Amino acid sequence: MKFSRYIVVTVLLAMSSIAMANADDVTMASGNVHFSTPSNWVGIMQVDGDPEVRVFQVPDPSPSAGSTLARVSVTVKQEADAQAFGDYVNGAMAKAKNLKDYQPSARSSGDQNSFIYTASESGTPYTYIERYWFRNGHAIQLRCARPSASQAGQSWAASFDQGCKAIAANLNT
Repeated sequence: MKFSRYIVVTVLLAMSSIAMANADDVTMASGNVHFSTPSNWVGIMQVDGDPEVRVFQVPDPSPSAGSTLARVSVTVKQEADAQAFGDYVNGAMAKAKNLKDYQPSARSSGDQNSFIYTASESGTPYTYIERYWFRNGHAIQLRCARPSASQAGQSWAASFDQGCKAIAANLNT
């Protein structure tokens, strides 16, 4: 009896560690897209196929994190050419503009394929940073979404934004 309990506990612990595995190096689109995430980000969703998607939870140490989800997603979709890529970006931004309380940010995004905006999720204001690239027949979308205000403070928000910028730098190469 003790032996079987030991096996069950061991299996459950192993499964939970797999489910909560931290993200680090990520390869998508048959090796065409590669980036690294901070080791404390947790992979929470993976969809293979076209589009291919990876979503990471960015831990927020504050009590407000119980009702919000700070996350970063990378989506890779095959697109035939620059025109199809433009249509993909325009479609994604049209969806964003339909989010509740959508407002473009006064902050400059830096280029034509980067967007910063705010919108509400379940009544909570969120800040979104989206960047797009077209490379080797793939549209790549980086979407960083965090509560606009967290009890963790500005240092946490700055750390989140820095992690997002680091992934963008990886994807830009």
